[in-house]
Amino acid sequence: MHSHYTRSLADLPCQGRIAMVQVQARRFRCANTDCPRRIFTERLPEVVRPWARRSERLADVQRHLGLALGGAAGARLADRLAMPVSGTTLLRLVGRTELPTPPQPRVVGIDEYAKRRGLTYGTILCDLERGQIIDLLPDRDAATVAAWLKQHPSVQVIARDRASVFGRAIRDGAPAAVEIADRWHLLRNLGDALRAAVGRHREAITTATAAVVADSAVTPDAPRVVGTTGPALDALRRQRRDQRRACYTAMHRLHEEGVPPRLIAPAVGMSQRTVERWLTAGGAPEHRRPPVASLLDPFRSDLERCWDAGCRKATALWHEIRERGFKGSSQTVARWAAARRAAPLPDPATLSAGSAAIDRPSQRRCAWLLGCEPDTMSAGEHTFVERITDAVPALGVAADLARQFAAMIRGGDATDLDNWLTAARASELVSFAQGLTRDLAAVRAAITEPWSTSPVEGQINRVKTMKRQMYGRAGHDLLRVRVLAA
Repeated sequence: MHSHYTRSLADLPCQGRIAMVQVQARRFRCANTDCPRRIFTERLPEVVRPWARRSERLADVQRHLGLALGGAAGARLADRLAMPVSGTTLLRLVGRTELPTPPQPRVVGIDEYAKRRGLTYGTILCDLERGQIIDLLPDRDAATVAAWLKQHPSVQVIARDRASVFGRAIRDGAPAAVEIADRWHLLRNLGDALRAAVGRHREAITTATAAVVADSAVTPDAPRVVGTTGPALDALRRQRRDQRRACYTAMHRLHEEGVPPRLIAPAVGMSQRTVERWLTAGGAPEHRRPPVASLLDPFRSDLERCWDAGCRKATALWHEIRERGFKGSSQTVARWAAARRAAPLPDPATLSAGSAAIDRPSQRRCAWLLGCEPDTMSAGEHTFVERITDAVPALGVAADLARQFAAMIRGGDATDLDNWLTAARASELVSFAQGLTRDLAAVRAAITEPWSTSPVEGQINRVKTMKRQMYGRAGHDLLRVRVLAA
């Protein structure tokens, strides 16, 4: 023995107090003259690592704090538990974690997750049989995913969304695996196709809406809803509506001349995706704010009573309802009075029940009604759908096909899929049918197989939560270790 020295190690707390352990380590001489090291220090592998300043058991507890909470939050809890450590040290301990080797997966779910929405994305892979994340990839390139699949030849079934990049990766990396398209995304794409079909027949839907309104009966004491309006606001809405129409006219003219959307986009100052969406819809979108709750709702009857009594000043109306508990400002009442003054209440004998809402429903609402089963709709909704299908029979055919496809998805029977595709190619859903044809094997498996990417979506939410807990310091390597080791 050459000598000895004392090591001071931070250890687990004792009775809520910070504890230190002093270890006396020995040094030894080497009798081998050929050895380049003359002095050797005694190691304590079960107690502490070489040159470490904390015991292994303390480092393990602090590492678990970092895995569960991240750097800053873990450091705050560690200080409260009498194990003080910096957030940077916690992240360093997390980064040194040895990841376990998971069993070879058989059924895998693949999806993308946003690192920065719209800018950078990664790929998440989950074992659907065990319900656990297998790996996180730094990007969503087909080559990266294909390389991972080649390293895991045990994969037999792969569930994915409709993204073409994952389809290419599976064909390159695991061509023998069974591809399954996600059912939720199929129904979402069906809804988008039905909404685009509705957008191509806006005028007919407006006519059907007016017919439903004209056929409706009115009750003389029906409440009247006054929206937010005014001369300046109405002028601004008209100006923006005219701008959208002019923009659509310009892009439609270029489209008729054979200019592709990627060149139309910079000419009209929009993105290529927006140009494609407007051209598919057949017009500029109609922006309608859905009805929202207002502070005036409990006091509308009082306002109407004062208005009918001859009170027209917004300040007087405000004082009247403020005594009854109104907490809003006088400007809120002034806007109501301006709208009430601009749209006087007509004679109840000539007022139809829907005349206050003569505008047609939104495309989303119309598509939703067309896709609903008849026995789930109210009488008014059923009448509205009948008016639409009478005015545009093609929408009635598309609605029937949409319900048939949804029934196939939910029923698990793909027997009639080929016949359905043949009928859909001759309908308003032709674009949707063409997309299914290009991915026919995965669509058929989605109907018959039980797997989907729904568990993957839940894991994506967990990954995003972990990333946000780390306040921007979660690079791919650190995030991957924390997700896989937690």
